[in-house]
Amino acid sequence: MKYFTSVNHIDDLDELLLLAKQIKSNPYANKTAGENKTLGLLFFNPSLRTRLSTQKAAANLGMNCITMNLNNEGWSLEFEDGAVMDGDKAEHAKEAAQVISQYCDIIAIRSFPSLTDKEKDEEEHVINAFVQYASVPVISLEGATEHPLQAVADILTIQEYKTTQKPKVVLTWAPHPKALPHAVPNSFIKMMQLANVDFVITHPEGYELNPEVTKNSTVTHNQEEAFKDADFIYAKNWSNYNDYGQILSQDAAWMVTPEKMALTKQAKFMHCLPVRRNQVVSDAVLDGADSIVISQANNRTYAAQAVLTKILAHESQ
Repeated sequence: MKYFTSVNHIDDLDELLLLAKQIKSNPYANKTAGENKTLGLLFFNPSLRTRLSTQKAAANLGMNCITMNLNNEGWSLEFEDGAVMDGDKAEHAKEAAQVISQYCDIIAIRSFPSLTDKEKDEEEHVINAFVQYASVPVISLEGATEHPLQAVADILTIQEYKTTQKPKVVLTWAPHPKALPHAVPNSFIKMMQLANVDFVITHPEGYELNPEVTKNSTVTHNQEEAFKDADFIYAKNWSNYNDYGQILSQDAAWMVTPEKMALTKQAKFMHCLPVRRNQVVSDAVLDGADSIVISQANNRTYAAQAVLTKILAHESQ
């Protein structure tokens, strides 16, 4: 594994999950793998789980970790080729990526979408600029269109909690006061398409995601029908894809409630966090015995550590 900016970069999901499970059983077994190596974490946007879990994963491997919040700790970066830099951008990504590559053995980046320019967002212009100009491996800590580390933690969690060989997994849209990105649902959908699951996406009309992502999945606008006999319910909001970045509905009827969970086969409730209580999901579900959001968040460390392990192994060859 040279880069990890998409679920598409997973060559063998079973192998990656086995590695993550082995790491979880003994997180310090390979604590010299990253000795004298440095991981650079570059954040253009806020983080809690992603930042802490990736730092913890690096520490478990013996890596040094440097973290920068680029928006208030670094120079404002220009990403456009041929730009006349006579405005507020002080440095080009070409130089920044090459310089950081001299200080860090792996670069990991978080950069949210604009939700105003679909074409630029889908180009992943920030992360891909570092992929292009850096001389070291690059990891996505969530980009404009994908959050692959979250998806690895998600499938690891499903593997741990499933009680049947092919569980029914439902990704449901839920209301939210803000326009949110498509990264988490996109990566979750891609991961479910790789996994041995019966997968269903449910959302109100008008909230269709990128058809290139959802083309191999079942989609329904009937949430209650989707919930029937489900083993896992994954709630997540996303903004409109066609009318890009817009909120068409804040329909409270789509909130996940005990009444809806009663339609399932005592399904486990999942969410990537942070979550808006009593808007996305009711307190009764989130605090209930079948909520596994905390275990899901815990698995972020082992997902990141598995990816770092594979990249370090590739670089040492």
